[in-house]
Amino acid sequence: MNLDRYSRQIRFPQLGEDGQRRLLQSRVLLCGCGALGTVLAETLTRAGIGLLRVVDRDFVEASNLQRQVLFDEEDIRQQLPKSVAAARKLNVINSDVTIEPVVADVDYSNIRQFADGVDLILDGTDNFEIRFLINDLSLEIGIPWVYAGCISSHGQTMPIFPNESACLRCLIESPPEPGTTETCDTAGILGPTVNVISSLQAMTAIKILAGRREDVSLSLTMIDVWDFSLRQMSVADLRDRADCPACKHGERLWLSGQQGSQSTVLCGRNAVQIRPQKKANVALNEMAAKLGSAGEVTANAFLLRLKLSDPDYEITLFQDGRAIIKGTDDPGVARAVYSRYVGL
Repeated sequence: MNLDRYSRQIRFPQLGEDGQRRLLQSRVLLCGCGALGTVLAETLTRAGIGLLRVVDRDFVEASNLQRQVLFDEEDIRQQLPKSVAAARKLNVINSDVTIEPVVADVDYSNIRQFADGVDLILDGTDNFEIRFLINDLSLEIGIPWVYAGCISSHGQTMPIFPNESACLRCLIESPPEPGTTETCDTAGILGPTVNVISSLQAMTAIKILAGRREDVSLSLTMIDVWDFSLRQMSVADLRDRADCPACKHGERLWLSGQQGSQSTVLCGRNAVQIRPQKKANVALNEMAAKLGSAGEVTANAFLLRLKLSDPDYEITLFQDGRAIIKGTDDPGVARAVYSRYVGL
């Protein structure tokens, strides 16, 4: 392995050649490849990790381009899933890194498979349901993860070492109730917010993967890029103080499937994702032929898109039977549209 491309990184004394070689052997699961995920994926690929498994359920849209740094207009024209579009860019950036793109929705039935053999899990998601699922898995199998989230001009990030430091449920016992927190629909999101938070998250990841865990600050870091404010809250003793149902009592509500939903409202999209009760293996070309009379159909190797004129909905169907119904934020309406046209 030629280390010349990493020479500037190696010269940083806290990393050095030993740290770089550890990075080259490391394996990471990235859950979500949107705003946070694209910055994380590019930063770690350039840093020279060994393997990056990128799992994302969505496809590239025009509204992504303001802050999701790996995508461009050609990805939209080709109707590419985000993980596939990201992998194509990352392979050009650093062909020494193994990139494994996965087009799927992370849930309790598949997260163990996705995390098989990895050293670290990174949160590139936009919802608490998956974060609590990652937290459950981390506690169950002993793999550390790094939480992050951002909205508007502010965000936060925190490292989690299972059964050693505070977990997400030590900090937040349950997901916020709908309507009680800001969303990108109500508050928007700035590109610099994403870049700052995900860069801090990536720095934490590099420390862990390079064997410098002792340099990781056990704190919740909160930043507002608009007013240039930064706060850190130590969580070093939070696990000892909190009577956490997950850490202390072994509760795994999300990993067991007791908590979770078959539908997800997608932030800022006027769209709902619908998952079938059982994963399918949809023959997209056959489905395209069946739906040809219902509206305008386009398809590629990854997804099928049906545009309806009356009512004005757009259905994007994936091979595993998932669908994103655009044109409504009502899960009931979305399920009815799914049932009528997909019917799996």
